[in-house]
Amino acid sequence: MTEPAPPFRLDRPARQSVPFAFASPHSGRAYPDTLLARTRLDAVTLRRSEDAYVDQLFAGVTALGAPLLAAQFPRALLDVNRGMAEIDRAMVSGALDVKVDAPSPRVAAGLGVIPRIVRDGAEIYRAKLDSAEVHARLEQLYKPYHAALAALMEETRTRFGVAVLIDCHSMPSALSVPDIVLGDRYGASAAPAVTARAESAFLREGFTIARNTPYAGGHTTVQYGKVALGCHALQIEINRALYLDEDKITKKPSFEAVRTRLTRAMEYLTAINAADLGGQMPLAAE
Repeated sequence: MTEPAPPFRLDRPARQSVPFAFASPHSGRAYPDTLLARTRLDAVTLRRSEDAYVDQLFAGVTALGAPLLAAQFPRALLDVNRGMAEIDRAMVSGALDVKVDAPSPRVAAGLGVIPRIVRDGAEIYRAKLDSAEVHARLEQLYKPYHAALAALMEETRTRFGVAVLIDCHSMPSALSVPDIVLGDRYGASAAPAVTARAESAFLREGFTIARNTPYAGGHTTVQYGKVALGCHALQIEINRALYLDEDKITKKPSFEAVRTRLTRAMEYLTAINAADLGGQMPLAAE
């Protein structure tokens, strides 16, 4: 029997020297036995909702002085880029102790906090989930992940006077998307200087860019992008065709080259002057 993995991994630099924190909420690859026993899907199909290896693509940010928080559990099990109340009640048997939002198009489509489908619309489960299992996922995975992310943002803001969250994702190439989509909720979750700097960073590395289409940001950018409070959140979506065999969920030979380009882009992005965002540089003694 597989031992459950910790809900997240937090990779820290020896010293945080930039007002940035990175998160990879959908790259978890630890599929618990409980999910494997309940799914109707084969292993590869189940993985198609993963932002596969995105945590590894962004691993270089710790050498740039920024922490990286990565969920260990897969998106097919739980999606932390949703509100905790975005539950499809029809998926669950038994009473729920948590408040459930009114049905939304996202939940109706099977993409709530407990997803009903993977990419391409394949149904995950053979039968309804017991409410106790839903509660367990929220308590053991969702809440610890967001507690860690909130603490990381507050720690960063306290240190620098400002905090910038980069929420790292990948997107299917079937959408005919560019290399990179930047999502700042149409300017609501990050200052224009953050998004403009990110755009320049990727263009310098030869990536093609779009803003907010087709992805403007999800729950994470809404929750942590509070510009008036000195907290910015920018979602980055990477076209999987750049680095991934999307049918086999395996790395392409281009993976290392893409990772190198991303790291250079993030080096340029994180070198933004914190004072331009209303922050300050850390004290020399820190």
